[in-house]
Amino acid sequence: MSDFLEPVGSDAAFFARMAELGKNRDAAVFKLRCRLPTQGRADMVAAATPTLSIVLKAYASGGENTLHAHHNEDHAFIVLQGFATFYGERDAVLGKVGRLEGIMIPQGALYRFEAGTEEPLVLLRVGSILPGTQNEGSRRSADGSVNDSFSAKNKTVELILSADRMFG
Repeated sequence: MSDFLEPVGSDAAFFARMAELGKNRDAAVFKLRCRLPTQGRADMVAAATPTLSIVLKAYASGGENTLHAHHNEDHAFIVLQGFATFYGERDAVLGKVGRLEGIMIPQGALYRFEAGTEEPLVLLRVGSILPGTQNEGSRRSADGSVNDSFSAKNKTVELILSADRMFG
């Protein structure tokens, strides 16, 4: 096991990593350690089964910048470092979440969030995937179109990882 989780760089790589980990039917030990980004965001799949995903997410700034919903899962975010503001439809504030606080997002609920600027945001994301559903194409914009989380539409910028700033 590596000392640090490695980021994935696309939705395809993200779902492939989840599928790979989901094949294991044994208990899975995982670490929540990563290099922090100085630009962009890093998504790192820590563990998965066909119905559960555990992802460490690190943001230099910004966040998940377009309103979207996941039609195949309930999920929760727990802030491990930093601060985030979560928004719903019409930019209604759903919650301001700090270290060791969290927010649960039900299946189909529209949301987006922004990281605070004081320090990099590190989130633990736990998702409960509905049995019999697939992840590809399940992240949808408010208009119902597929919303690739690594796309320009989602305001993704190049990921640059720090050589010396770590989490965990």
